[in-house]
Amino acid sequence: MRLAQREARHETVKEREMTMREIPEIVYTHGGKFHADDVFATALLQMLRPDVTVRRVMKLPEGFDGFAYDIGWGEFDHHQADAPVRENGVPYAAFGLLWREYGASLLGETEAARLDERFIQPIDLDDNTGCGGAIPEMIADFNPVWDSGVEPDDRFWEAVALARQVLQNRIGFVLSIGRAYQVVKAGLREMEDRILVLEDYCPWKAFAVKSPAKFAVYPSQRGGWSGQCVPEPEGSGALKCPFPEEWAGKPAEELVRLTGIRTLRFCHNNRFLVAADTKEDARAACLLALRLAEERKVRE
Repeated sequence: MRLAQREARHETVKEREMTMREIPEIVYTHGGKFHADDVFATALLQMLRPDVTVRRVMKLPEGFDGFAYDIGWGEFDHHQADAPVRENGVPYAAFGLLWREYGASLLGETEAARLDERFIQPIDLDDNTGCGGAIPEMIADFNPVWDSGVEPDDRFWEAVALARQVLQNRIGFVLSIGRAYQVVKAGLREMEDRILVLEDYCPWKAFAVKSPAKFAVYPSQRGGWSGQCVPEPEGSGALKCPFPEEWAGKPAEELVRLTGIRTLRFCHNNRFLVAADTKEDARAACLLALRLAEERKVRE
């Protein structure tokens, strides 16, 4: 069944790639002042076709029948009266229209839709409403000030370079989550005592929340090993099993005295995280916290 699903998804992406509009060597967008929408749209086209030439113009050539975005009232413009709007009511801008056409070829339909919702829609919404936002305002700051004597085109390409790096980072992160899922899934299969152990750190929380796991143990970027509580699935911020209250914020010497775990050296004051020098001790802290919680529950 899983193989069939993977094959079906592969065919869907392949068919999508075959039906996408080909990006020509030369494309057009508007000149003058720029916004996050046309800047990120340009960055996306550069990623899809690195040798693309983008021409910024105030008006498309007479009888133009080529590829344009954010200008000309065509397929990838949004200034016309019948401009498309998403099902959730967020209007498309050029970036979103291009992503709708090409995003699935980079990430697949599901992840492309998720990136659209979380990253692209706020940019599109700002371009259509002027509502603002951190990324649109950051890109807007690249426009030359009124008395600088600098041409907008010069600053446009600086903004595009930044946007391209941001977009590449976002896409790379999404792809890494797919790889993390495979690692966490394997760890959950081998899990004992409701403690997920990861030999290498990877994003795990989203996958562990709906599992029986109550703790995750993984190498800390600060050295040693961390043990972390798994949150409850409903997003309330509650933990499935917080570390004991008497551990919270205690110095290393006190933690060792309370637990008997030789290298346990830290417990966050909010009781969601511990640190130890070894994997075994980080796991032992989680196991002890679980046992103490169950004993408390019996007493109550």
